[in-house]
Amino acid sequence: MTSKIPVSQRAAGIEYAIRDVVVPATELEKQGHRIIKLNIGDPLAYEGFPTPAHMVEAVESALRDQKNGYSPSYGVPELREAIASDEQKKPNGGWECSVDDVYVTAGVTEALQILFASFLEPGDKVLAPGPHYPPYMAYPPLFDGKVIEYRLKSEDGWKIDFDDLESKLDDRVKLLTVINPNNPTGGIASESDLIRLIEVASKAPLCTVLSDEIYDGYNFSDSHISTASLSETLPVITLNGVSKVFYAPGWRVGYMAFHDPEGRLSQVRDGVERLLRSRLCASTPAQYGFLAGLTGPRDWMDEYRQKLLEQRDYCVTRINDIDGMETETPDGAFYMFPKLTREKWAKDDKQFVLDLLHEEHVLLVHGSGFSREYGSGHVRLVFLPGTEILEEAFDRINRFMK
Repeated sequence: MTSKIPVSQRAAGIEYAIRDVVVPATELEKQGHRIIKLNIGDPLAYEGFPTPAHMVEAVESALRDQKNGYSPSYGVPELREAIASDEQKKPNGGWECSVDDVYVTAGVTEALQILFASFLEPGDKVLAPGPHYPPYMAYPPLFDGKVIEYRLKSEDGWKIDFDDLESKLDDRVKLLTVINPNNPTGGIASESDLIRLIEVASKAPLCTVLSDEIYDGYNFSDSHISTASLSETLPVITLNGVSKVFYAPGWRVGYMAFHDPEGRLSQVRDGVERLLRSRLCASTPAQYGFLAGLTGPRDWMDEYRQKLLEQRDYCVTRINDIDGMETETPDGAFYMFPKLTREKWAKDDKQFVLDLLHEEHVLLVHGSGFSREYGSGHVRLVFLPGTEILEEAFDRINRFMK
């Protein structure tokens, strides 16, 4: 008998809850069932949020002009300049970002892999909020690092539990992550909390703050502030891109921007640049599409934002009217993280998701997929679908709960 070739443990241990629940949903679709999908944060998966025409035209123009070759490994120069300018002009907290501080990547996920590879040695730690976006848990172990979750307080608008955070800080912490606005909760860290986070991180001698701001444009209370703008000495690396705010996730263009007032990251940046050169470049035509988004009109965002705001408020009302579920109103992103209040489901949120899927054909994501400790007893849903679809989804959820 021919023996099977084993998979590596690093690959076998990867979990990605958002897409893992798609597997049983796909089987139901093969059987002819229509699934209402509230599980994935892709604006293009729903009607009403197309990528703006001027950005699409810029990609088409780049293709026609044969801008199809390798771009510089750190990004198209004009795009890097536009990103630096955009960071300087952020409405709540611009900072002194130069073109040399910006590195363009194939989405934020590639930026994370490059940063973890550049920062981490065996036994080094990454502090990440719980709940969190799954790659923050999955990627560091690939580079021999450890992920330690710090608690976000579900009973207090998902604010940072600083007592918990400080108790987990030590000399092996290399990166302290803040996801702001947060995926999956939609919470936004206040200015005072970000200042305190920087103060706490400064106690670890080799710590850098990693500020994931990919949802910064989904800021319904106008309270989002760039973390880098608040730091006078501590290094802060900002992550952002075209996927969410500019409604082009499939283009896979993101960036990391280094705020390093005292030049402490020179060796890390050398490593980052070596890795960027070794993997060639992000998509060249798509970079020109992002450039058009940054330098072109943005009035279209007002219409999109208003639509999302109406859908958010509709979801909050419907969820809080369902016996067995409750939610806070998220201030940012396009997610909410309802709590399951019945003991049966609070102890097994994944079974809730699977039973709801099979009985009512509505797909959510189990909260424990975002943190076994701090996300359990919750579910994540996106409020990107139109009100008509959301109405049907909540009717089905309500029927299931009854």
